[in-house]
Formats: sequence, structure tokens, C-alpha cells
Amino acid sequence: MAEITLIASAEAHEGYEFVYQGGAPVCRTCPYRHACLTLDVGRRYAVTKVRSVTHPCALQESEAHVVEVAPVPRPLVVDSRSAVVGSSVEVGRYPCRRVDCPSWWICAGPGLPAKQRFRIERVDPEPAECRIGRTLKRVDAV
Repeated sequence: MAEITLIASAEAHEGYEFVYQGGAPVCRTCPYRHACLTLDVGRRYAVTKVRSVTHPCALQESEAHVVEVAPVPRPLVVDSRSAVVGSSVEVGRYPCRRVDCPSWWICAGPGLPAKQRFRIERVDPEPAECRIGRTLKRVDAV
């Protein structure tokens, strides 16, 4: 079953990717909020289908299209023991200050959620480099 939301007409085309940021204060009184505010905050989505239905949007101050979206896999690093395709893992930022590490952006970087559950879709067979000595694997997860 597809996930449904509303996005601005200018962004409503197949393949458009966005990170869902959650609702704004103006969304609290919107009659369409139950269709629009259903995604996971901080997760990246791609528009897979644009429907012909539009609704007024107070946040965008324009029309918003109803679209079908799917989560986009993102690269992460997880403990090697947890790196199993199909498994569900809770991932957050590792406490690491080694910004010179090639894995830092997908391990401890500011673009990662504090804690979020992901489903692993692909595991890189090689271990991920870690400059503080952790045993990690690079994965793609949604």
C-alpha cells in the first residue's frame, strides 16, 4: 500500500525527493492534516505517483497535489552483528568526533536522526572504516 501525502504543485513530479520535516503550526487547523502529516520525521521520500487531486495549502499558500511516496534507502553504518538484510535496527548518531573518518557523515554526522528505526535492504560485504575502532558495516536502509 502506497503512502500518501500532499506537496506543493511545483514539487509534485515523479522522482522528486525530500526529507519530511513534520508539520508547521499552521498545519494544526488544516482539514487535510490527516492525509498530509503521516510520514516519519527526518526520513527521505521520493514521489512515485502524482494524483490529479489538489487541495489548498495554508503552509505553501498555494495548491498542493496528492502524491504517493516511498521511502528512499539511505546509507548508514551499523554494528556488524546487526547487519542482516531484512532486519530492523534502531540507529542514531554515534558519539564520535573523528570528522576525518570517511564513515563520519553516515555514522555521527548532523544529517542523522537522534534515534530512528530502519529496515536494512542491502549490506556492504566489506567492513566500514572506523577511526575509533568499532566493528561496523555499511548498509542501505529505509
